Amino acid sequence: MTVYIIQKTPNRDVSSASKFGEMVEVIDYRKQIALSGGPVVMKARKILRNFCDDDFLLLMGDPSIIGVCCAIAAQHNRGKFKLLKWDREEQRYLPIEINTY
Repeated sequence: MTVYIIQKTPNRDVSSASKFGEMVEVIDYRKQIALSGGPVVMKARKILRNFCDDDFLLLMGDPSIIGVCCAIAAQHNRGKFKLLKWDREEQRYLPIEINTY
């Protein structure tokens, strides 16, 4: 099980998400897709190439990069992906399953 952190924001504690799997950062938080879309997409494709039913996306960072990573994860997993959503009231991550078909 892997938790793919789209873009980890500095000084933001996401350690509680580690109970869902090994944490892997996908794209450096300083990268912007507007300035160089191709390299960002290629790196995301490389890192998410083994995305499967056991994995999660932790949606942090640039919304356009988040959208790209969700699309890539779905492509690699028959239209399905899981994400972790922070619940402010519960103060914990909640797993959410998405099926794009």
